[in-house]
Amino acid sequence: MLTTLLFLSASTVFNSHLPPLLPWQGDSLALMQDEGPLTTVFELSQGKRSPDYLQTMDFVDRLVAANPTQFTIKNIGYSHSQRAIKMLVANEHGHFTAKELQHSKKPTLLIQAGIHSGEIDGKDAGFMLLRDIATGKRRDLLKKVNILFIPILNVDGHERSSAFNRINQRGPSKMGFRTNANNLNLNRDYTKLDTPEIKSVLEVINEFNPDLYVDIHVTDGADYQYDVTYGYNPVFASESPAVSSVLDTLFKPTIDNALTKKGHIPGPLVFVMDKREFSKGLAGWVATPRFSNGWGDLKSLPTILVENHSLKPYKQRVLGTYVFLDGAIEALSLHSQQLQDAVDKEQSFVPKELVVQRRYSKTADKIAFKGIEYAKSFNELSGQQEVTYLGKVKNYTDLSIYWQKEVVTTVTVPKAFLIPPVYSDIVQKLKLHGVEVTQLSGANTQPLKQAVVTEHTFASAPFEGRFRVSASFDLIAATNMNLDGWYSVETQQAAGELAVHLLHPEAPDSFFSWGEFNTLFQRTEYMENYALLPYAKKMLESDPNLAAQFKKKIDEDSTFANDADARLQWLYQHSPFYDSHYLKYPILMSFEQPPIILNQKDKEI
Repeated sequence: MLTTLLFLSASTVFNSHLPPLLPWQGDSLALMQDEGPLTTVFELSQGKRSPDYLQTMDFVDRLVAANPTQFTIKNIGYSHSQRAIKMLVANEHGHFTAKELQHSKKPTLLIQAGIHSGEIDGKDAGFMLLRDIATGKRRDLLKKVNILFIPILNVDGHERSSAFNRINQRGPSKMGFRTNANNLNLNRDYTKLDTPEIKSVLEVINEFNPDLYVDIHVTDGADYQYDVTYGYNPVFASESPAVSSVLDTLFKPTIDNALTKKGHIPGPLVFVMDKREFSKGLAGWVATPRFSNGWGDLKSLPTILVENHSLKPYKQRVLGTYVFLDGAIEALSLHSQQLQDAVDKEQSFVPKELVVQRRYSKTADKIAFKGIEYAKSFNELSGQQEVTYLGKVKNYTDLSIYWQKEVVTTVTVPKAFLIPPVYSDIVQKLKLHGVEVTQLSGANTQPLKQAVVTEHTFASAPFEGRFRVSASFDLIAATNMNLDGWYSVETQQAAGELAVHLLHPEAPDSFFSWGEFNTLFQRTEYMENYALLPYAKKMLESDPNLAAQFKKKIDEDSTFANDADARLQWLYQHSPFYDSHYLKYPILMSFEQPPIILNQKDKEI
């Protein structure tokens, strides 16, 4: 048994279970140094190791000590285990407040590493880049941009370190875990905001208003030649198409050119439709707002998701990330005005209708793709055909790619959402999202609509700690509403599209869908037959129309006619004793002009 464990340990650490590699000897190897006080753990280990949390925080301190005039440390929050989440702020001319940095003539780049802490390439690449700035080797970079760098976002998952956390990833020798200490995936939390880590990031974005947000991951799945893949929602599916177009036409060529010159192969952010049959084509994913890049798309915050290829060696991936960041800085420096113009355009426009759900098209586009040759054979362990990648180049000239082009759900954008005062926690989350919220005082001056659940389904298992719910709705008039103390969220604002995704109950990443309003499915008052029946008799006698409806339902619906409980329930529902709030979504919608605010209370709750 011990021999088996030793064998398994060695085979995993040295990656003997993974597909063969293509040879690589990129010019980016020259970026590494092997001596000096700011040589990283990654470099000292020849590209095999990544520092633990304490070593990481120590290196942050050393960077600042080496260049205190341009580097500062900001503590942006704490994990549930009370580990500090730190961010390094780098700018050319000394210490700036966040407001001063926002008004800097240079654009600001936010680099986020370790949201999935097993995918930690960004930390070690960022340290090398900042070290080269601190020591004067890359003094040019801070002449181009200001940099915000979060080396580890998922600090608790980072310390759940093991050689056995990701079976399909080549290094580092030990790596952190995907989720945080509460087993929540931070890159599924951008709408519901259950984690202190993502709340900290949103606070940074609100405070510093970065011009470009880069979120660095490592992907999995099929084998292919690309070592650095990255992307953003494509123009056809983007809610900020002008921003996506600038990233596509101006940023991507600059970044791709930098990577290619240094011996890396940049590629598109795509997945495979069938992991056992690569030739069936690629899946063109469109991120929803639970993900960083989907959230950024709705906010008109230019966001690039980097997904380095897990089967490439750690050294190659980290060096590719360094080059990617160098290219992104160059692109941001060259094209910041075009990007800002696109952001301004998108933030000033909110459509009348908004797509909130898509699915993969049945019709494929065709692209060239740098794949890896593979063979298929029957595997006795799985009992089915399995893929074996052979480590040989296979270039596809017209591989099918299926984008999420098919629209499933479109909603009409209301003029405003009206939130009852009891949901102040939702208001706080909206403000963290950068959504403008105002408090009302006085009587309602407009017609309002309320969504009523007609059918609903709860998920059979929890996802990200919550039982999600999907539902269909009728929209009814909400009458006799006193809006004194309520909150208004107008959709014609910079974060208006995001507000719709958060507050419209039909949106799959809304607060409703994540279970924030599950109490509306509870009935807490019930009837007794001995009380209901005599009351119902008098009710029907006094209301001939209602009596006719009851008789018609009995005559036309035999199931209803033969079900005593259903008949009693119908009578109870039509009585004034029935819970008027049951199955009604408490956030109201206005499709007219926004409500008149007689006394706006601009205060924090």
